Amino acid sequence: MKKTLCILVVLMMVFAMAACTPQNTEDMNESSDPTEVSAGNDTIKESDTTESDSTEPDNSGDEQLKIAVVVGETSNPWYVRTAEGVAQYAEDSGNLAFQKGPDKADAAAQVQVVEDVIAQGIDALCIIPITPEALEPVLKKARDKGIIVIAQEGAVLENIDYDLEGFVPKEYGSFIMDNLAELMGEEGQYVTMVSYLTASSHNEWADAGIVRAEEMYPNMELIAEQKLESEDNQEKAYEKAKEILKKYPDLKGFMGTSSNDAPGIAKAINELGLTGKVFVCGSCVTSLAEKFFEDGSLARATLWDPALSTYAQCVLAEKMIKGEEVKDGINLVAEGYQDMKLDSTGKVIMGDGMIVLTKENMYDYNF
Repeated sequence: MKKTLCILVVLMMVFAMAACTPQNTEDMNESSDPTEVSAGNDTIKESDTTESDSTEPDNSGDEQLKIAVVVGETSNPWYVRTAEGVAQYAEDSGNLAFQKGPDKADAAAQVQVVEDVIAQGIDALCIIPITPEALEPVLKKARDKGIIVIAQEGAVLENIDYDLEGFVPKEYGSFIMDNLAELMGEEGQYVTMVSYLTASSHNEWADAGIVRAEEMYPNMELIAEQKLESEDNQEKAYEKAKEILKKYPDLKGFMGTSSNDAPGIAKAINELGLTGKVFVCGSCVTSLAEKFFEDGSLARATLWDPALSTYAQCVLAEKMIKGEEVKDGINLVAEGYQDMKLDSTGKVIMGDGMIVLTKENMYDYNF
């Protein structure tokens, strides 16, 4: 009788222990509920070690902030790189930061993405606009809800707190033109290319480049078309470049602004056998430029590191949420953004992040 009772007690203890044990690792992972940070098409988990790591990040005891970064197109290598900056900021700060964007560069789709992130109860929105005027109503909606709005490449926007730039926009346009002029020997016909005629930053850079050429390079001639529109698409840039080269056989230079302009133009230069005779300089990244640096159709490109710029955007948003003053000399941590300057309007805040990309140094900026 006693032996039977002991066996029953042991069996009851075994069943009790089994009931308290997770059935599989999936259940354990679900119970830890890690915070996720969207980085392009990937997901980076900030922490899955303990519950306190995911719910109480180490940011000096402050409540975790929620910052959304909305870009122009998630598959574009430029925006894949911005996502890395967002993820790095999230890791360093302990705040919840994530990037979203449409599958293709479409203004209406970007507006919808902004609507979606507003609905998630964010503290701040960092926006890189496709078509600024299309965003004004939804950005006003965000600000009316008390959301901090920080733009990049969006100085013309009204419904923002600040526009952050990696440089003085006009100086960047001059910077591209100076490099193009050197390649062209400071003479010959040239044309500029922008993603869209409505893209404020690209047009500002192109306009500044044209002014620079007028002031500094009198032997360079802007053709009548002045600005070609690539729709931020490498194949479109290639097609437009071929068309204009056939129309203007003496054309010697292209100034690009979208990251897809220079490689598309370089492809046309190579295909038409004009390497060393026609030159292009414009914004680009190594992943798009590498092939054309190797075949010689592209000699120089210009850029800033988009990961650093989105990192700085997030830092600025955090400072504003915490009530810190934005003024000349503000340090936004990222290299090139540690001594920021306000423009005369007090609305645009600028750093010093311009880079010249060449075949020799392209792998120093391997994105």
